[in-house]
Amino acid sequence: MGLRLKFNLILALCFLLGLGASSLFLFKVLQQNATEQLHAQIGVLRAQALAVRRYTSEEVRPLLIDLSEVQFLPQTVPSFSAQTAFANFRDRYPQFYYKEAALNPTNPSDRATDWERDMIERLRADRSLDELVNIRETENGSQYTIAFPLVIKSESCLTCHSAPERAPASMVALYGSKNGFGWKLNEVVGAQIFSVPLQLAEKQSWQNLQLVVAAMSAIFLVLMVLLNALLGRMVISPVSKMARIAERVSMGEVDQPEYVHTGSDEIASLSQSFNRMRRSLDNAMKMIET
Repeated sequence: MGLRLKFNLILALCFLLGLGASSLFLFKVLQQNATEQLHAQIGVLRAQALAVRRYTSEEVRPLLIDLSEVQFLPQTVPSFSAQTAFANFRDRYPQFYYKEAALNPTNPSDRATDWERDMIERLRADRSLDELVNIRETENGSQYTIAFPLVIKSESCLTCHSAPERAPASMVALYGSKNGFGWKLNEVVGAQIFSVPLQLAEKQSWQNLQLVVAAMSAIFLVLMVLLNALLGRMVISPVSKMARIAERVSMGEVDQPEYVHTGSDEIASLSQSFNRMRRSLDNAMKMIET
């Protein structure tokens, strides 16, 4: 096995080990960055939902409050408006999910499913949580989910949800008197739940990792070519020339010229030692002949 081959094998092994370790670390970093991007996306979606809720509460509801006394209008309810606007958003991005789920909602469509109920109960159990992150598996793949607690902070909310007799008659006529009542001040009654697909972020992470690995591999190949060229010129070629001269001298061709390698490196020192040894050998042979 030649020196060049040994050098390339060791270099390739070091590269593969380094590439494997760095790729594992880089993939974890990329996954963390992808998760942070998903978290930021949900933050934007929530800000939009809260903006719709505020607009409905401050702009729409005052205009329709008189009509609601005759016929209850769900469009005056902030949560209804926010979820309806998001439903229009989902027409283009169906993989995103938003729901204001409640344990005991007035509108049956807002009732929490089993997995939503579990997140709400965890928020109720630990009031220090501002949000609850969960990765859930669905038939469409993994979903990055965050639940934000819905807390009754205003007495005005209890007008519609404390007892049926206090609620607007039009609302009771529409939804009945069995659901959406018994809420208490400062109670976690539900959660704003957002989900975004994790698959897209994972796919982007893999693509970024493949791009980095390809770039590192290309750089390694260029470096290997340059190092092989330097190795051949500075080490292998001089050593090969000295080996050929030594072989010819050993076969009796004593008229071979000396090999001189200029410089102050190890190869130059080796060539000087080789020439001194050859001259000493020549002198010894002449002494034997005389």
